[in-house]
Order: sequence, then C-alpha cells, then structure tokens
Amino acid sequence: MKKLSILFISLFILTSCGDKAPTVDELIATGDTQVIAQKKTELLNQKKELENEIKAIENYLDKNSVQKDGALVSISTVQDTMFNHFIELQGSVDTKQNITLMPETAGILTNVYVKEGQRVSKGQRLAKIDDGGMSQSIEQMKVQAQLAKTTFERQERLWNQKIGSEIQYLQAKANYEAQENAIKSMQQQLAKTIITAPFSGVIDDVITEQGNTVSPGMTQILRIVNLNNMYIEVEVPETYISSVNEGTNVKVEFPVLGKTVESNVRQTSSFINPANRSFRIEIPVENKEGAIKPNLTARLKINDYTNKEAILIPLAVISENQNGDQYVMIASDLKSGDQFDTAVAKRRVIQTGKTSENMIEITDGLEKGDRIIVEGARSVKEDQQIRIKKA
Repeated sequence: MKKLSILFISLFILTSCGDKAPTVDELIATGDTQVIAQKKTELLNQKKELENEIKAIENYLDKNSVQKDGALVSISTVQDTMFNHFIELQGSVDTKQNITLMPETAGILTNVYVKEGQRVSKGQRLAKIDDGGMSQSIEQMKVQAQLAKTTFERQERLWNQKIGSEIQYLQAKANYEAQENAIKSMQQQLAKTIITAPFSGVIDDVITEQGNTVSPGMTQILRIVNLNNMYIEVEVPETYISSVNEGTNVKVEFPVLGKTVESNVRQTSSFINPANRSFRIEIPVENKEGAIKPNLTARLKINDYTNKEAILIPLAVISENQNGDQYVMIASDLKSGDQFDTAVAKRRVIQTGKTSENMIEITDGLEKGDRIIVEGARSVKEDQQIRIKKA
C-alpha cells in the first residue's frame, strides 16, 4: 500500500511538471488528503479573486455604463386635488313607523275593515271588537243624565231666586256632573273597541281574522308600516367621535338593489357604549319608489375627512429605509432630449396621511409640481441618471 501511495505521488509530480495539471478527480483518486487539502485552498483563493473581480466590474457598470445610458422610468407630476376619506360600515334599514296593533279591551273581533297591502290614512277605522252591550248602557246613562240635567237646571233657577236650600242645589249639581263623567268614561271604553290607524301607511299583515277572541296586550291584530320615513342606525368606533357629527355626508349603498343614495347623519349619540367602545348614529333614507324595505342590508361610506388641496400618490411608489422612514424617488434636473428626457433620481422623505383604495395622502415632503418616479421607482438609486419615457 505504501508503494502504491509513493507511485501516485510520483505520478502527480511528473504530471505537474508537464503541461497539464491533474484534475480534482485524479487528486481524489490518489487518496492523499494533504494534497487534496492544498488543492481546496488553492480553489478557494481563486474563488475569492473571481468574486472580487466580478464585484469590481459591477461597481464600474453601476457608476459608468448604467448612469451613462440612464435607467428607463416614467414619472408623474404631483397635483393637488379634492380628497374625501370614508369609513365603511354595515347596517340595516329600519323605520319608526312599523308597529303591530293590539286591542285595548277584550272581546270578539267582529269586523276587520282592511286587507293586506291596502293603504290607509291616519285615524282610519281598521277593525272593531264587540263592545259587550256598552252602547246600550251609554244610551240608558244618557237618559239618566238628561233627568239629572233638568233637575239641576231647576234647582239652579230656584237657588238664583233665593228659594230652596244650598244643599239641594249642590246635590243636584253633583248628580248631574257625576252622570256626565260616567258617560264620558263609558264612551272612552267604547272607543277602545274601535282600532284605528295611528299613522298613514300600508297594512302589511292581517294577523287575526274576525270572529276570534282577542285580549289586550296579548293578541296581535294588524301590522301597519310606513315606508316613507326610513333610517339606518349603526355603531361607529369612538376614534371617529370628533370627525363624525350631525350633517356628515354619507353614501348609502344597497347591494341587493344595486342602488346608492346620498344622505347625512341626522343624529349622533352622546353616550359611548362601554361594551364595544362605540357611539350610535342615525342616517335618514329617502324611499320615494318604495323599494327599500325594513331590515334591508346597507353599506355605509361615512365621510370622516376632507382636504380640498390634498396631494395624492400611488401606494406602490413608496419605499422604506432601514430607519423606518418612508420615501419616494423624484426626478430632479430634468432635461429635454430627442428620444428621452433625462434627469437625476433623488430620494425624498415623506409623511403620509389617510389612504383611499390604492392612493395615499402626503402630508409633508412633496409639493405641487414635484415629479415622482412611478415605473422603475424601486430600481433606481440616489443620484442615478435616469431616462424618462415620453407620453
């Protein structure tokens, strides 16, 4: 084995003295770890030299070739514009005039004068409950009241003539007034047997048919709805309490109907709900066509911020440095050319505000007329020569 090793080393020396150096496979075949390790070191040194040479070439190209020709980019001139920011919430439609009518007295429902879908006016008679003989009792009481009135009037004339005792006059007066009050009380009870419309609207549902026995506060008879006075009530996070007030503009979208209407906040709550840290707002909704129904889902866009001279730029052109500062690249020293305009790329640190879709408001760092690099913004460097695509 020792003789074989000496033979391989001799072969290596003889080969190294020739024109062709042994390959890595030939060195590995010798099994001499010392020679193999030396070859590894030699290759690593060559690798490092090659990397340094490549880096030097890249630096030269960055400073000379690319800057000479200029990176090809497109720019956009900053303009001020009206900017409305919206918060988006979801709510459902409701109406204050959507009630179920119940009887105020017990009895048999003798008549229902309306049907489902019928429009009714405020005060219109809708249904009647059997009065249980109250009408006849009132007529009898009216006869007694007439007698009491006649007696009182006679006693009053006598008393005015200083005839008779005062107690007789007072008794006649009290009896007459008691009869009148009793009749009024009975008439009020009788009025409760007639169910009338509390407001103008549409009969949405006839719940109990005539002939059924009804009880006050328990039996539902009719549902009446008025779709003219609709509104949306929604909870708004407390962070917007200073920017969402009465009169704030709101866009109300009804996805099912494919319809959008403009409105304003009608009322804001003065109370913060401790459970979810929000406050309630109410938004009226016009329903001229009658297509909007109670409990219909609505998407709200509430205008919580407006800037008449805002500077907006695309979100995609903003970068961030190692310190967390946001910046954009702008085209400086613009010069006109035959095929391309040329400029120098400069970094501009900015402060941002609110966003809207793919645009963002710039609160500091840019001014009207600045030219920001749009396409190619992330591939250019500070002070790099750039070529600008002409529109």
